[in-house]
Amino acid sequence: MTTVTGRRRWGPGLVLGFAGAVVLAGAGLVFSRPDVAAMGLPLAIVSVSALLRRADAAPVEVAVVPAPEDGGDGMLRTEVRVTGAADLAQLVLVQSERRTRRLVVPTDGSVVVADSRPLHSGPVTALKASARGVWSDGLLLEKSTPVVESVRNVAPDAIGLPALPLSSRLTGMHGTHEGRRLGQGGDFRDIHQFVPGDELRRVDWRATARMARRPGDLMVRRTNTLSDATMVIAMDTADDLGTVVAGWGSGDLERSGRTSLDVSRQAARSIAAAAIEAGDRVALHVLTHGGRSVRSGAGSRHLARVEAAIAATGQAGEDARFRRTPPVPHGSVIFVLSTFFDGAASDIALTWRASGHRVVAVDVLPTLDTGRLSREQQLALRTVLAEREDVLHDLRAADIDVVEWRVEPATVMSATARARR
Repeated sequence: MTTVTGRRRWGPGLVLGFAGAVVLAGAGLVFSRPDVAAMGLPLAIVSVSALLRRADAAPVEVAVVPAPEDGGDGMLRTEVRVTGAADLAQLVLVQSERRTRRLVVPTDGSVVVADSRPLHSGPVTALKASARGVWSDGLLLEKSTPVVESVRNVAPDAIGLPALPLSSRLTGMHGTHEGRRLGQGGDFRDIHQFVPGDELRRVDWRATARMARRPGDLMVRRTNTLSDATMVIAMDTADDLGTVVAGWGSGDLERSGRTSLDVSRQAARSIAAAAIEAGDRVALHVLTHGGRSVRSGAGSRHLARVEAAIAATGQAGEDARFRRTPPVPHGSVIFVLSTFFDGAASDIALTWRASGHRVVAVDVLPTLDTGRLSREQQLALRTVLAEREDVLHDLRAADIDVVEWRVEPATVMSATARARR
């Protein structure tokens, strides 16, 4: 098809109209049949009138916005509006990057609702939309508009964790955990002689009668303070490995099954929710160059910020390795979420452990499906898994707790929390 203007193109109907008019006129001249030549006149009139339509009319535009409410059962609902001066518009929708729909819609801004089912958590392209205007019953077609995308951040499901590991050095002055400082609310600490600043209601009269050395001495019962803990979540986004090993490196997330980043996002959200529920503080660091960080905080609003950052975390690029260790508060419990195929995450975990922090290495590698692998691929898989086991062994040797998230994470995390209490 040839181009009429810089924006419109000849449609198949216009080409057939001109061709039919020329053929009928030629046949009428050759066979001396004016009635046959007259049959081509309506085709020529319609084609010429289509070419004389205004060429400066506003082209169609596509607007894609998330719907106020998503559909049920995990569906992402998106609203599409097409506006312009064309008679109609041919709309092409690609849902979740795998299903293509073609529609003919009016250009008056009517709403087209598209429901997409995401296969993974994190940043997901819910919808891609493109349109072109249709004039004069398809005789003229506009050029297709640029593709408009709707990228949504899908939050993972959270798993309830009854307990989280704690640091041996709780420095807070309020919270729900037994601290080591002198304060109120904790267990019994000792009996001490009354000094200025002690409260009279804490005087232990029995201990005073038994232990006072001279008249006027008072003995008070002192307790420990209740402290809060600081949980730091460090996410390694260098790899995104699926359950199906045969699909590693292909980028086919439709057939990959659950990926390591899906597991990592679920683990991060579960840890953050459990920590905030216990009254502790949570910080988030994405271990990439320029990765997002959320400073330590507590409360429901801070949890919403952390969950939004987790849902927006995707796979890092090839040259996005972190170059600086993120700062963490003193006496923190650091959860390093990684597949530990690369030594960068293990190195930073060892650095934090050498600084005195309690470190928990969370293995987010999903359960592997080794079907459809050749003998060479199976040998390569065993080699990289053996190297990974060496990395995990070094972490355990450095007094770092290793938790496999794919095997009953609530039970394993509770056992890790009770191990050093």
